[in-house]
Amino acid sequence: MDVVGIIPARYASVRFEGKVLADILGKPMIQHVWESALKAKSLNDLVVACDDERIYKVVSDFGGKAVMTAKAHTSGTERLAEVVADLDVKVVVNIQADEPLVHPSMIDDVAYSILNNPATTMATLMKRIEHEEEIPDANVVKVVADKKGFALYFSRWPIPFVREEEPGMRVHYKHIGLYGYTKDFLFVYKKLSASKLEILEKLEQLRVLENGYEIKVIETKFETIGVDTREDLEKVKQYLMIKAKV
Repeated sequence: MDVVGIIPARYASVRFEGKVLADILGKPMIQHVWESALKAKSLNDLVVACDDERIYKVVSDFGGKAVMTAKAHTSGTERLAEVVADLDVKVVVNIQADEPLVHPSMIDDVAYSILNNPATTMATLMKRIEHEEEIPDANVVKVVADKKGFALYFSRWPIPFVREEEPGMRVHYKHIGLYGYTKDFLFVYKKLSASKLEILEKLEQLRVLENGYEIKVIETKFETIGVDTREDLEKVKQYLMIKAKV
């Protein structure tokens, strides 16, 4: 098997408990994610990795494929590793359960960037920031990449700092937390200890950079809304209602 998509879905959330089961226009959020991911051409299999029987039941009821994983996992990466440990697969794509607007081509872009480039072991996405208010927002993670498309740094701070405004230069990109890994690198990543920068920024992907590994960053044109709060949930509902009327 070339590519498996895993949607890590946990029930507990400090700001919004049970958010993956929150209703969005008649469907639970996790079903919106599943149905979008299922359209990705690159995936040979798709699995929801649960830590709670309520999520397992909902996914099973709408016809999705769910597996129960250990409650003790501290990250989605660990949950992924448990699911794929015994699978013969080349690439693993981590699809966020709280990104109901994920577009199938976003998954394909990440998966194919690894499948088609043997030297690439990890990949993710970035989107040019269109709304100025997102630049200083600490909840919007920014990323800068080199000329070959590899991440230089991720930060909650507005990076790069623009000392003098240059006409026509829009240089701020936000990170979209959809990741792909080779199976081998996923287990390397899992064994890395939390790094200093990761702890300071509260960004797990910095563990990779701080340990000297590369992350390929692909630009996408698709917008997403990560649901961390009930306010975010309302934004998604409004977006989908407007889209349905167009």
